[in-house]
Order: sequence, then C-alpha cells, then structure tokens
Amino acid sequence: EPLMAILPGLALQQLWQMFSLAEKALLVISGLVVVSSLIGLLTLMLTSLNERRREMAILRSVGARPLHILLLLMLESVLITLVSIVLGIALLYLTLVIAAPLLQSHLGLTLKPQLLTLEQWQLLGMLLSFGGLVGAIPGVKAYRQSLADGMAVKI
Repeated sequence: EPLMAILPGLALQQLWQMFSLAEKALLVISGLVVVSSLIGLLTLMLTSLNERRREMAILRSVGARPLHILLLLMLESVLITLVSIVLGIALLYLTLVIAAPLLQSHLGLTLKPQLLTLEQWQLLGMLLSFGGLVGAIPGVKAYRQSLADGMAVKI
C-alpha cells in the first residue's frame, strides 16, 4: 500500500511539463499573430503611401530630403506599433480586473494583475523595433520616388 501513494514532487513535475508544452504552443501562436500584424502594418503603410504620393512630392518640393521622408514613415510605423502595444496592455489589465472576480466565484481561481517582467518589456521593445523596420520598407519606396512622379496628374 505505501507504493500506491502519490508522490507530490513527481506529480507536480509532470503537471508543469504539461503546462510547459501548452505555454510553448501559445507562444508560437502569439508569434504568428505578431508576424501577421506586422504584415498587416506593412500592407497599410504601402497602401497609404500609394495614396499619399502627392503629399510626399509636396514635402520634397518644399525642401524635405528623401531621408527625412524615410524617417517620417518609420516614425509613423513606430507610433502605430506603440499605440497598439499600449492598447493591448490596457485591454489585458482591463480583462484581468473584470474576469478575476468571475473566475474566483465560478472556478476558485485567483488572478492578480502583476507588473510586466523585464523579459516582457524586452519583447515589447523588440516588437517596437520590428514595427520601425516594417516602416522602413515603404520609407525606402518613398525615398526612391522622384519628385516629378508625385506632382504629375494621374488619371
């Protein structure tokens, strides 16, 4: 009968291994979401660049250098990414605050909102950097456009 006893250390180790696999799967899924979001941002920027060709030409005609326009588009991309990060974090904490009492009463789970860890801040910084790099692609395209291309009337 003593051999039938549950070893808590072994049981907890198996449980954490199972959760580790689920955590890795969720990390892969979130990575795919980030990649698809960056592709969406790139599509948005390229589409808006095509629509704003005349605006870029006017900026160039009043003295903006091509590098200035490149930096403006990269800054726009970084700002879009930053707003998305802030809204995502705010939505996370709002969901935790709303869902915590419900989960406590129905399932007995206690969720406490915690500050972001250093690793999470580093991931957010990398995401912000990738947002800026995505903005460099339409920036280079705008950099290469000639002044006459944007000023010509297209029908």
